[in-house]
Amino acid sequence: MTQGTRPMPVGAGRRDGVLVSGRSWRARGEVLLAAVAAAFTLLQLLLVRPSMGLGWDEIVYVSQVGGDAPAAFFSAPRARGVPLLVWPVASWSSSTILLRVYLAVLSGLALYLVLRVWRGLFPARVLAGAGVFFATLWVTLFYGPQAMPNLWVAFGALLCVGCFLRARADRFDRWALWGVLAGALLMAWMRPTDAVWVTLPLLVLAAVARHWRLGAALVTGLVAGGIQWVIEAYVSYGGLHERLNEASRIQGGLGWNLAVDDQLRSLVGRALCRPCDVPTPGPAVYAWWLVLPLLAAYALAIAVRAGRAARTVVPLACATTVAFPYLFLIGYAAPRFLLPAYALLALPVADALLHLATRPNGRLRPVVAAVVALASAGHLVMQYIVLDRTVDRTTAARVDWARSAAELNRLGVRAPCLLTGAEAIPVAYYTGCDSGAISGNNANTTTAEILRTARTIPVGALSVPGHQAPRYAQDWELHRLHGLEVHIAPAPNAGGAG
Repeated sequence: MTQGTRPMPVGAGRRDGVLVSGRSWRARGEVLLAAVAAAFTLLQLLLVRPSMGLGWDEIVYVSQVGGDAPAAFFSAPRARGVPLLVWPVASWSSSTILLRVYLAVLSGLALYLVLRVWRGLFPARVLAGAGVFFATLWVTLFYGPQAMPNLWVAFGALLCVGCFLRARADRFDRWALWGVLAGALLMAWMRPTDAVWVTLPLLVLAAVARHWRLGAALVTGLVAGGIQWVIEAYVSYGGLHERLNEASRIQGGLGWNLAVDDQLRSLVGRALCRPCDVPTPGPAVYAWWLVLPLLAAYALAIAVRAGRAARTVVPLACATTVAFPYLFLIGYAAPRFLLPAYALLALPVADALLHLATRPNGRLRPVVAAVVALASAGHLVMQYIVLDRTVDRTTAARVDWARSAAELNRLGVRAPCLLTGAEAIPVAYYTGCDSGAISGNNANTTTAEILRTARTIPVGALSVPGHQAPRYAQDWELHRLHGLEVHIAPAPNAGGAG
């Protein structure tokens, strides 16, 4: 698609190499995308248990707007997009099931809407294939119903990049400009730094082409979405520079760190690989990950040869820039970090697979199509296996937190109360307590403040069996919980904290 020409009309497509215009193509395309989005929602509800308790990071976000427990410490790298996302449910209900269903439905709707943006840029079959590929990754399904930011950055990236391409091709498409702004805003709300990495190639292209309105839409979206994060930096962290430095420290110090191998090992289902000292999984687990760049390169070659390079080059460039810091600048891994890159890669990859499996006239190449179908089936099976194991392991850990909370309540640690030490944030949330730490990434109090608090409300110091309790709590009464130990301060009416 060349500069200054209008994109293929919405509601038009190619069938057997011939441009087809009319309601029939639009109807088939809409049904395909709607079916993919509905299946995405349904699979989340079936495979990721709605009753699965909230995780550590989810608790931090949900507690900012929920009223069941005090708000957990909000560290420097975090942004307020997820609390805003869950506010319609979490502000009045403590039901985890309701929250999971709400997020599953919302993420399915978001997938449908962002894929629609790409109509006219890729055929409907490519869009549906991209949706299937992205929506069936275990990491996409796992985080779809969770209160986490990365999937929503991915949706924002698809919206922003797709609308950028439409606006670049048709300078009169005002809706595309608004889509660029909305996509950039969504990403910056969720993770401001990711938003910058995604939009970096777009900003360069807009400047080179002197498309000032497009550049202004990008910058406006980034500023509108990130302004709260910047204001909070000055209010709570001493300034923007200080917040960025603190965020870097929490992430292990940003600098040259080869994390490609860590990301590969985390594909076995490790939500957070820090340190990533797990064995490298078998090739069946990570084969798809190594094939991705090969398919992306093939898609690029196809697009260049067909004279439609922009619609493939731009998402590939944005996928590369957003993946770069998580592959080369941090010393640990989490599969969810690469969700925006997977979303942007999905379109070129689906295009490449379709090109491999079909002739120029649109008919299947039987042998190649069979190989692609067989490989895809094996890929789906492995994604399901990893997802099932990850859900089981995660659910068990969160059940232990809930059981520890019930035991603490039985021991008299009830709101208002304070928990410190190992896993204090999640256990405190389930217990109804505030959480505190005197060191580490979530440090928000001091020993003196903890001892002073123990004179008025119940206080417990959590530790892992075999590890010493904090010095200030070693004389407190010891109790064993589910995988944890707790030293409980003397009751306030029994002589204070000593």
